[in-house]
This record gives sequence, structure tokens and C-alpha cells, in this order.
Amino acid sequence: MKHKTVSMIFGMLIFGLFLLTQSGWASNWLYMQGMEKSDAKKMRIWGFIQPMYSMTDGTRLKAGGWSGQEAAFNTIKPDLDSKSQFQMRRARIGARGRVNDKINYFMLSEFGDNGITRHSGGSVMLTDASMTLSYVKGMHIRVGQFKYPGSEEGLQAIHVHNYNNFATSVDQLLLERFFDGDGSDAQSANGANGPVGAFRDVGVQLFETFKMQGWEHSYAFMVGNGNGITRGDNNGHSEFYAYLASEKVFGGKGPRRNGWKMFAWLQEGKRTLNQAGAGTYDRRRYGLGTTFRKKQVRFFAEYIIADGMIFNGTDGGAVPGARNNADTATASFNIAPVDKANGWYVDFGYSIRPVWSVELRYDVLNRRTDSASGNERKFETLTLGSQIHLDKKTRVTLNYDIRKAEARNQAGSAAANQVLDSMDDTASIQLITIF
Repeated sequence: MKHKTVSMIFGMLIFGLFLLTQSGWASNWLYMQGMEKSDAKKMRIWGFIQPMYSMTDGTRLKAGGWSGQEAAFNTIKPDLDSKSQFQMRRARIGARGRVNDKINYFMLSEFGDNGITRHSGGSVMLTDASMTLSYVKGMHIRVGQFKYPGSEEGLQAIHVHNYNNFATSVDQLLLERFFDGDGSDAQSANGANGPVGAFRDVGVQLFETFKMQGWEHSYAFMVGNGNGITRGDNNGHSEFYAYLASEKVFGGKGPRRNGWKMFAWLQEGKRTLNQAGAGTYDRRRYGLGTTFRKKQVRFFAEYIIADGMIFNGTDGGAVPGARNNADTATASFNIAPVDKANGWYVDFGYSIRPVWSVELRYDVLNRRTDSASGNERKFETLTLGSQIHLDKKTRVTLNYDIRKAEARNQAGSAAANQVLDSMDDTASIQLITIF
């Protein structure tokens, strides 16, 4: 099926759902993560554990300077050295509670093996540490390190996420990695200089939700360092975030209450490279979307625009650090300092029984759309999933990702398209228990 036909079909499904349904998934993540109930305890210990197994066919690169070598996209993160792997994906423990009726707090630490802990210099990393002050009517003030207001996939709590992996557009455009160079140094792997951003920043946020006739209208504005977690500002340029949402609530409570939500957000700041490609560059992200949940049915849709600094994969699709076949260059992580990209995803879920649900997500990423002809890449992923709830706190998630990519504006026989034709589907199974 042609790409334009697929996009048209999913676009029609989105439009039809808007016309036929006026309710949905209505989680207010600003309140769920930044506020405590009036009867909350002084301290509540909580956390979750997520062991996981992932696999691909391990197809090697079919063309290019690293032909015959392992493809980075066919290896398992964060090691990128095996086609299959058991891993402790996440293991987090924290505390949350109320100091008094005006102050509450939220803390969380990561013990798992992932992009947060691999580049932290240790095996444990503080992901969240914030206080929320409620002294001003119509405004709560949250200070510290926490999830910034933005994309639904990034803002929602990871332990209620319906898939094992993020949509490709979210993973590449929003789940930020930080590098010293742009990857143009042929003898450097240009590894990350710190933990993955994990949709978090250090700063201050103003937010509130107003309830009106069954609707909840929310706003959030934040200023942060724009340099990831557990680090200060590295360039003197603050990051600005804004978020607006309106939700029609139809009942229930918690992260899976019934309702329909519409939201829009933006993120704007600058990033500084101090090695290859040194300089300070703009980084802007915008998005809008909707979420839906009514009884057994769930629906997500979001569109994302990126402008400025763009993550640009690896040289020839190879694993960073690998020498090319001519032994003249090292594969590296790459950054396009000035470019554009866009992406979107739609997500459908249906609970066949209270303990068993099935899901389908289709996502598209168009990367480097403002670059010279030949540099644009299109990624498409169709994820088939199912969740089995063993009890209220424990579930198993099974995913199969059907992946494809192409170098647009290049012939099918071009080396870039042969490299992308090496991309495998992936399968994964994850167990999570919350305590």
C-alpha cells in the first residue's frame, strides 16, 4: 500500500472519530504528578519495576561504508550490541506526600538499565525532585526537577504507558539526547555527554486547572535550564514551555478516567555544541492533539513539528564506534544543527475483557524536511499490542513493531535506501508491577 494511501486512511479515521465521539481519555497529568490530595499522607513510598525482553532478526547493513556490519536500528538499546536481550528496563522508587495544606513534594529515583543511568556516572539516577507551593489563588508553583508540560506520550506517567516503546516521532524529536558535537568528526563516535532528557527539566512551573460545567481547563508555563536532568544551564539560554488543555470529564478517576481532552503545547530554547559544529543553535518543538477514552475504547492522536536542532541517526546506520570497512572513519551519533522535521501518531485501544486489551498504533516521522535533496528520511511504524492484567498492579505488555523507512527523493537502488531496507521488525514483552 502506498504511503499516501495509508496516511489518507488514518486521517479519515481521525476525522471520523472526532465526528462520532465526544468523550475520552482525560488524565490531568499536571495535577496527578504535581499535586497531592487534601487527605494525602505526609509520606507515601511508591515505585514500579519493568523487566523486558526485546528481539529483532539482526539483519546486517546491506550497503554503504559499513555494509555487512551490525545496524544500529536492529540492535537493542541501550547497549546496541545484540539483536536480542533481557534487561531491567526500569526500576524506580520514590516518595510523595504533603508537608502541609500549602506544600507537597514528589521524588523518584531510577535503578534500571537505560539511557538515564548509562550516562550518569553511576547506577542510580534522580529523575524527579520537586515541591509544589499553593499560596496564590489560581496558580500553583512547582519548583525542582520534573516532567515538563508537553507531548502526551512524554507527559503521561510511564508506568501506565500502553506500549513498550515510544512512537518514533516522539523518540527522535522529543526524547532528547545531549552531545558535544554534531557528528562531523570522522574519528569520533560522538557519544552522549549525559543522561537522556527523559522529558524532564530543572526549573519552575506555574499551573492550574479550572473546572466549569463538567470541563477542566488547564494551563502550564515553565522556565527551565534546557540541559536535561541533574545538570545546570550550560549556555545561559533558558528553555520556555507552554501548555493548554481542555477536558470534558465523563466519570471515573485516576489515569484511566473517561473523558475527552484536547491540548496544545510548545517548547523553545537553544542548544550549544562545543566540539565539531561548535555553536549555539535554536531548538523549537510544537504539538497539538487529543485523547479519548470511553468504557472499553481508547484513542490518542498527536501532531509534532520540530524546527532547529534535529537528531539525525548514525553514519550509514552503523553502531556508533564501529570503524567503516575501509578503516578510515568511525560511525557516530549525528545532529543536524539547523533543519526541520514533523511527525504524528494515532493510537487505538480496546478492552475485550477487564483483564485483556488490544492496541494498534501507527506513527510517522519525516526527518530533515528542510535539508538539501536526498537528506530527508521517512519512518513508518505500525505497532500491534496486547496487555494482560494479572491484577490491578501487575500486567504484561506484548508488542510487535512493523517498521519501514525510506530516503525520500532518492532512487530505490540508492545506498541510503538499501541501508534503510535493512531495518527489521521488532518484538518485545514487558512485565510491570507497581507498588
